[in-house]
Amino acid sequence: MRKELSFEEINEMCVRQINAYFRSVDDSHSWPIRGRFNATERAIRRIRRRRRDGLCVDSGYEYYLTLENEISQIVNDPKL
Repeated sequence: MRKELSFEEINEMCVRQINAYFRSVDDSHSWPIRGRFNATERAIRRIRRRRRDGLCVDSGYEYYLTLENEISQIVNDPKL
């Protein structure tokens, strides 16, 4: 069961904690594509690359929303 986090809880989390939270609630393995699909890991890798290229995500809450949005884009991508 997914525990709902408050704004304060999310904002106090570091990137590593947010990644761990999303990994713990990830269920993308239930719908694999060619036996390999993990939307959370793919989204984390994309955001890491974008942050190296200059993406500025200041607070835990901003990172949380960025990761959530990236996962949504991956899951809803019509090219897959």
